[in-house]
Amino acid sequence: MESKTKALTKKDITDLGIRNVLLQSSFNYERMQAGGWTLSMLPALKKIYKDDKEGLSAAMTDNTEFINTHPVLVGFLMAMLLSLEENNEDRGLIRGLKVALFGPLAGIGDAILWFTLLPIVAGISASFASQGNILGPIIFFTVYLALFIARIPITHLGYNLGTKAIGNLQERSQAISRSATILGVTVIGGLIASYVSIEVLSEITISANNVVSLQADFFDKIFPNILPFGYTMGMYYLLKNKKVNPTVLILITFGLAILLSLLGIL
Repeated sequence: MESKTKALTKKDITDLGIRNVLLQSSFNYERMQAGGWTLSMLPALKKIYKDDKEGLSAAMTDNTEFINTHPVLVGFLMAMLLSLEENNEDRGLIRGLKVALFGPLAGIGDAILWFTLLPIVAGISASFASQGNILGPIIFFTVYLALFIARIPITHLGYNLGTKAIGNLQERSQAISRSATILGVTVIGGLIASYVSIEVLSEITISANNVVSLQADFFDKIFPNILPFGYTMGMYYLLKNKKVNPTVLILITFGLAILLSLLGIL
């Protein structure tokens, strides 16, 4: 197969890394991110195909098909496919790789960024902010800004790896997802232990000089923090096994907290 001369420069790839922020600019329920995807890819495709209108038309037709992937990591896939376009690879291969990879990339991105990194940073930032420390919003904004800037090196990475990226993703996707899951569970477990607090105020009067506190003299003697632990496991059971809506569980928690406080139990 005839190879084309490199048409894209480092600046073109950097521009693509910035431009892919438009991925969700025309989001719809028919083709999801296809419009924003094509808009981001179009300048580079025009540079590759130049006067070849048929080639450009075929590339645009493929790129306007359904796609729904991760908005931060999308540059990796865009640049990798452009490296194939630039090398005049078969259209079926390019289209097939796009369809095969956009879903797994979205899963990896969600696991690492939306379900692990940002919740951890949000928890730490909220902890600082709740104490009136200005570092809270600064940390969260800095991390969010870093994610935005990271689009550029991620796009360059996809372009440089080219077709080799396929093998790397397939080999490491399970390890990346598993590592992210373990880290996320560990951190969320630590946050639960820090933030879930239940203290029983009720006391049992045995005699005029002898009062037993249910919290200090009973629950804490048996198992410190047993009530927060038990309540958390109860919520987990209802959520996982009974499929109770999280909003309902939040309302139940609010209701119990208000009622038991009014009764002087908590």
